[in-house]
Amino acid sequence: MENKLQIQPEHSPTLQSFGSLVPVRLGLADDVRHRSVAALNRLLAHTIAVRDLYKKAHWQASGPTFYELHLLFDKHYAEQDIIMDALAERIQALGGVARALARDVVEETRLARAPSGVESTIDQLRRLVDAHEFILLEARPLSREAASAGDEGTNDLIVGQVVRGNELQSWFVLRHLTAQGAAHAAA
Repeated sequence: MENKLQIQPEHSPTLQSFGSLVPVRLGLADDVRHRSVAALNRLLAHTIAVRDLYKKAHWQASGPTFYELHLLFDKHYAEQDIIMDALAERIQALGGVARALARDVVEETRLARAPSGVESTIDQLRRLVDAHEFILLEARPLSREAASAGDEGTNDLIVGQVVRGNELQSWFVLRHLTAQGAAHAAA
């Protein structure tokens, strides 16, 4: 039986178009909110991408440290999910529209994509460390720009969750990478 109530997503009515702002009462000028929303959407796309890298690595972990990495990757996935939600909520609070679909993320992020197949554990770890560093290099200037524009809420979110979270996760992954590299060199 064919469903007759199919709505074409590209033609569905929208309440707010992407890139627009609705009025909010935050004491921030529209131009400041526009810049913050654009910056946060970029970080949101990167966060979604790195979160998904963690899930891929979680599913495809292997080797002598499989169990530890399997748990670590899942923990980091959940932590990135929390950061993602905070970014999207800040975007909405600023009156913007948060990126939410895979195609939007692909268009926005410049994180290196993983191959569809299974990578070695060392390659997974390197890709994750590289992704964290990329996000950190993007996030720090965006936080300073938000602070200089008077958007302390966005600055606080970027520093408190994006920067600190990615620094900590990078450190954890790098420690595993160092251990994997030492074990690989000894073999």
